[in-house]
Amino acid sequence: MPSPSTVHRPISATIAAVIRDNQVLLVRRANPPDAGRWGFPGGKIDHGETLFEAATRELSEETGVSAEPLRVFTAVDAFDLGPAGTLRRHFILIAVLFRWTAGEPVGGDDALEARWVDLKALKGTSLALSLDVAEVAHEAAALMSEVPS
Repeated sequence: MPSPSTVHRPISATIAAVIRDNQVLLVRRANPPDAGRWGFPGGKIDHGETLFEAATRELSEETGVSAEPLRVFTAVDAFDLGPAGTLRRHFILIAVLFRWTAGEPVGGDDALEARWVDLKALKGTSLALSLDVAEVAHEAAALMSEVPS
């Protein structure tokens, strides 16, 4: 049996899906996985932190935007691969739907840039998107259309 220090387990993290006026809030990531690609603000969950607390904290740190967490709605895998294609880290990204309340995005913390991106343009965009970003954004938008104002 391997020692606990050699057992590799997925790392839990949150992503914040904020939809406003048919746009989604995205950041260009500075760090792996997907450094340089566009994805949702998010990051690792701290010990004792709830999903909503973690997602709200990461959203604020990476974008300066304020928003109200509404619900968890999906989860996706993110793999950090080394140069030879070997798996370095496996993240489970838990998506939290948010209602925007204030602020305009400014890249901060480990986000190189932050901006609103038109939902219709996601499929044909020239932005280098992380895996599943377009699908998760459209799922978030569909859920937001059901949320009372």
